[in-house]
Order: sequence, then C-alpha cells, then structure tokens
Amino acid sequence: MLNILYPLLIQIPSSTPNPGDSSTLDFSSPFEVIVYIIAPILLIIFYFAYRKQQRKDKDNE
Repeated sequence: MLNILYPLLIQIPSSTPNPGDSSTLDFSSPFEVIVYIIAPILLIIFYFAYRKQQRKDKDNE
C-alpha cells in the first residue's frame, strides 16, 4: 500500500501554492475588499454603461 501512495505524494510540488493552502477572504483587509468585491462590481457597472452608450451612439447615426 505504501508503495502505491509514495509516488503520488512525490508528485505534489512543494514550492507552488496548492488548493488546500488557500485561506478565506479577510474582510478586515481593505486591499482584499477593494480587489475582490468593489473592483468587479465597478467593472460590471462600467461595462453595461459602455454598452448603453454604444447603442445610443449607434441609434443616433
């Protein structure tokens, strides 16, 4: 049994982040709140505003 599991354990890279090493979002950190919550919301809002403006410009031509 150990002969089967050992090659599998060798394949996990030690210097790269693994999915099990990730932590939850820290809401007390302003950087994480801005990057993961506020920025995506603003990007979505600006995208829809841009599309609305493009449609309005296209209709006026």
